[in-house]
Order: sequence, then C-alpha cells, then structure tokens
Amino acid sequence: MTSLRSLRDPLLVAVSLVLLWQVMHMIAGDVAITAPVPTLEHLWTMVGQARFLPHLRETGLAFLQALAIASIGGVLIGVVLGGHKLSGEVSEPILVGLYSLPKVTLYPVILLLFGLGMPAKVAFGALHGILPIALFTMSAVRNVNRTYLRAGRAMRLTPAQTGWYILLPATLPEIFSGLRIGFSLTLLGTMLGELFASQRGLGFLLMTAIDLQDVKTILSIAVLISVFAVLANAALLAIDRRLHRGAAPEGPRR
Repeated sequence: MTSLRSLRDPLLVAVSLVLLWQVMHMIAGDVAITAPVPTLEHLWTMVGQARFLPHLRETGLAFLQALAIASIGGVLIGVVLGGHKLSGEVSEPILVGLYSLPKVTLYPVILLLFGLGMPAKVAFGALHGILPIALFTMSAVRNVNRTYLRAGRAMRLTPAQTGWYILLPATLPEIFSGLRIGFSLTLLGTMLGELFASQRGLGFLLMTAIDLQDVKTILSIAVLISVFAVLANAALLAIDRRLHRGAAPEGPRR
C-alpha cells in the first residue's frame, strides 16, 4: 500500500504537467509550444538517428567527468576543512560566498583557462557541484558526535578503523545529501557550458534549434533532459531518505 502511495504522487504530478502543457499549446499554438504527442514523437525520431548519439555521448561524458571531479574534490575539501576547526571557521564564509556567486560570471575565465571544447564544459560543471558537496561534507564532519570518537579511542581503534566504523556511518547521510544537490548543479553547469561555447552536445543542439526557431526540437531536448534529471533525483532522494532514517537516533525503549 505504501509503495502504491509513493508512486501515485509522481504520476499525478506528471499527468498534471502534461495536461498543463496541452492547455498551453491550445492557447499559444505550434509557433510557441508544440503539443505533447508530436513532441514525444519527434524526440523518439531524434534518439533513433545516428547523428544524435555523438551529441548525447558528448554531454554524458562531460557530465560524468564533472560529477566525478566535483564529488571527489568536494568530499576531500570538506573532510580536510571540517577536521580542522580553525580552517573550517575561516573557509566556511568564503565557500558560502563563492556558492552564492552566479557562476556564469566566471565562464569567460573558464574559457581563457581551458579553451573551447570538453575541458571547459567539465570545469564549468564541476565548479557548480563542488561547493555544495564541500559545504555539506564539512558540516557533517564538524557535527560528528564527539562521544563516538571518545568511544573509539577507548576501544583503541586505529585511524582507519575510526574512519570506517565511526566517521563514515556518522557523516554519510549528510554527505550524500550534498552529493544529491551537487548532482543537480553539476548537470546544470555542464548544460550551461554547452549552451555558451560548444560544438557538440545536447546544449549545442539546443542552441542550434533556438537559432533556427525549431520549437519541436527545443521541447524534445528539454523533455529528454528533464526526464533524466527527475528520475535520477527521485532515485537519489529515495536513497537519501533511507540513509537519514537509518541514521536517526532511536527513541527510549520501554
């Protein structure tokens, strides 16, 4: 029963969005927004074309590289800064300030450093994702219950054992929350990088369609990216909730 209820809400949202899409098409017409069925048919045709796959592969490869850099780099930065009190206190406002800065303003610098092509897209995507992951990780490490660490020292655990049996279970839920947010922002940064300066990828196809006023292709690419983002985030959110439920302290037993 619970599984049916969990599936019902996303389905209701999806149906509502499709109905809203259809209503907007009826109001604005094909010039502004194509209907759902023709758009999905066009998307199916696009995906089946051989020339579409290299663009999809380019975007996927850039996103995966950016996500790996943002995840590994963010976790390492967060662990180092969270483990040293003074460094964390000094660096936290700096990281928060950089996080609130519109990353688009830094794109000319990215282009000067990495040039056009894959490196710039990867760097711009990683730049979006690394900061929230670092902030969440730093907060998780700083908020570890010191009683656990004292218990580890009392049991004479080695640093490796302390990290594996104490720090990892205590910090994993919050770190994963940062990774979930970093996933979405890395995808956003990668797509923005392709929109501004790229010769391949879904962003390049999207900008080409905008120049040609090809509304059907614009909506097809938007639907493809949106479906991937929504499904991936739904899976990550389910894992995130399970980790937090597992980490929640138990109430007093009677």
